[in-house]
Amino acid sequence: MADAKALRTTRLILIPTVITLVVTILRVVGELKHWPTPWVNNAAGGGGALLGISWLPIIFGPYFAMKLAGAGEAPPSNGKAIGYAFGALLVLAAGGALFGGTVKHANFLTLLGLGLLFWSAFVPGMGWKPLGTTLLAYAFAARIPVVIVMYYAITANGGAGLGTHYDRVPPAMAHLGPMQKFIYDGLLIQFTLWIGWTVVSGAIVGTIVNAIANRGKREVIASA
Repeated sequence: MADAKALRTTRLILIPTVITLVVTILRVVGELKHWPTPWVNNAAGGGGALLGISWLPIIFGPYFAMKLAGAGEAPPSNGKAIGYAFGALLVLAAGGALFGGTVKHANFLTLLGLGLLFWSAFVPGMGWKPLGTTLLAYAFAARIPVVIVMYYAITANGGAGLGTHYDRVPPAMAHLGPMQKFIYDGLLIQFTLWIGWTVVSGAIVGTIVNAIANRGKREVIASA
């Protein structure tokens, strides 16, 4: 049973994962070729670029939700599913505030912030387990290639980097060596903040879209 569910999840995320990988590759090429904004953004963080994957969960969240609901894996309660999705957003925001406020002088609160960022990815599954599991699998599939790109970007040219947003770190990390930059900005951030964001944003939009779609179906049945 577990193997069957894993296979179903793999099939469900396959096309979104391929699309996400293509966007990542285009982003790398675009930054190396100095494509204009708003297509890419070479600054640290790379925010606002159209060729980015951070906004894709807003599309794939509803896609996963509707596929799961159509396969008979709808949430027990739409209200509960939406509630846990927004609860996860609060956990994500709390983790981000703790991490951002203490990272310059890292301490226990910094680690707690990272823990909350990562834990936020598991909260939506408490309201709708299949959707939470699917989004979590997609999140790792989306971010692992980014981590690989960041490793090569940060360590390229003897640690000088490639001049892309993948190797440009926030000012608080500018003094670190290449491997330290990769560990903090690559591994830790990608596998906490961005895993959390992918699952939480996808769950919020996905649960809302599913609730609206199901309500419309119930109204048609009721009037028949």
